[in-house]
Amino acid sequence: MFAGSTALEQARSAGRFTPVHDKWWAAAKAAHGYAAGTRALIDVLLLARHMDHEQVVAGLAAAYRAGALTADAVALEARKLAESDGDPLLPARPGTKQVTEDEGPTASVTFLADWKLSHLPPDTRPLPSVAHYDQLLQRPGRTAGEKEGS
Repeated sequence: MFAGSTALEQARSAGRFTPVHDKWWAAAKAAHGYAAGTRALIDVLLLARHMDHEQVVAGLAAAYRAGALTADAVALEARKLAESDGDPLLPARPGTKQVTEDEGPTASVTFLADWKLSHLPPDTRPLPSVAHYDQLLQRPGRTAGEKEGS
């Protein structure tokens, strides 16, 4: 199948399929099975249509280090690194550790929804009020706890 393909060997010899790719792919196959892990790798490889190779490799390394073995996680990490000061090998934000190929997975995973929420502008709208509905609960001549027809 894919593992022994000519295209894969050509990519390896050209330096486009790095040891980071191999480590992440092996971990994805172990976590999800051969077919699903390989599909995830193909999705990662398709990121190169929209991102620089260095950003994808750095995203793979960051996702592997975080134990995030999905193509979405790689895309998120690659985008975070791309949004940093332009150098995909620098940390995405101050205080984070530089990504290296030799590091193994850790327990930290960034979820896309959390990342999106952290990048939203602050909501300055006032909190909604239900005070105008309270008048519907109070009828003239009726006290709290009183039953109808009493």
